[in-house]
Amino acid sequence: MEGSRVKLRILKTVSEIGLETWRSLESPDFPFNDYEFFAALESSGSIGKGSGWQPIYLLAEDDDDSKAIGLLYAFAKQHSYGEYIFDWQWANFYQANGVDYYPKLLTSVPFTPATGPRILISSSTAVDPLLIRSTLIKAALEISVNSRLSSYHALFIEKEEIPFFESEGLAVRYSMQYHWHNRGYKSFEDFLAQLVGKRRRDIVRERSRAQSHGLTIECLSGDDLKPEHAKVMEALYQTTTDKKNAIAYLQGGFFQKIFATMAPSIVLVLASLDGQPIAGALNFRKGKKLYGRYWGSFEHYQDLHFELCYYQTIEYAIQNGIEIFEAGAQGEHKIQRGFLPSLTYSAHKIFDDRFAQPIEAFVREERTAVDEALLQMTSPYKSSGDK
Repeated sequence: MEGSRVKLRILKTVSEIGLETWRSLESPDFPFNDYEFFAALESSGSIGKGSGWQPIYLLAEDDDDSKAIGLLYAFAKQHSYGEYIFDWQWANFYQANGVDYYPKLLTSVPFTPATGPRILISSSTAVDPLLIRSTLIKAALEISVNSRLSSYHALFIEKEEIPFFESEGLAVRYSMQYHWHNRGYKSFEDFLAQLVGKRRRDIVRERSRAQSHGLTIECLSGDDLKPEHAKVMEALYQTTTDKKNAIAYLQGGFFQKIFATMAPSIVLVLASLDGQPIAGALNFRKGKKLYGRYWGSFEHYQDLHFELCYYQTIEYAIQNGIEIFEAGAQGEHKIQRGFLPSLTYSAHKIFDDRFAQPIEAFVREERTAVDEALLQMTSPYKSSGDK
């Protein structure tokens, strides 16, 4: 697995790579590629032994001086939980034909449906980034084949990464999320003024109801975050998974770890009554982007979810010069609250031709369907001729 001026090392933990080396490769506006985030996943046991997410870190180094120049993280998966790009039908297709779909190899931030770089490249290297990316993707494919894995997948890749994966024979799949874009708003009222009348009135009504409950709502970040906030967020997360009968992917200690090591990147919107936490929404920020991730409530208050997860966070984004706010997976209801449909992308390589051809045909049909659905959606914003 050698390339001109590029050599590779295969590592199993972030600590083997080290903070300084990893930091030199981090993304400027994607917090989930940060060393601290992966370290928290590992140290809490959310990934690793027994989780079905076995890490494989492919570290590219300059053959001349052994400096790190690129990184591709991947996981040997025994299931498809926690991915948010669904391939259960593909697994059933395999099973119906007496063939194992698992294990497979996956490049994605665990439990995080957010678009960001999947191949990290040093900004200071003289080595051609195209060569680094090609070498890393080829290595992931080679590991998959040599380990007799069914397939290789890279989820929520950036649009700019599509050609790199396509050139190595991966089929690109389309899906859709809903993102809020800052159009240079000066205030929340400025944002509201750009919406059509019905949408504007609905938001004002929802905010009024949410703010009528007598709750104290605050946005906390950096030094304002205390260890007790981590405990509250962990309890809220567990409450949400219990209510939905969902799997609690994040294990004990994860929230304490990220609140201790990533406080400047965390934005916690917390609602309290008489000093007691009632509900909260956990967001991450880096550069000009903001990402909504976890929500929970101990008691139900009408429209509080919209206030904490959307409106308070949009206000924060406007006040802090955030350009894009990704509020998580799915949710067409976000459109009426100022979010716009946005394409997301994933890349897939099926190694058995008996399955590759029908799955790639499905991907092509799905792309057409997603494109058509995108065209049919109505914007909540005024057209240029509206007042």
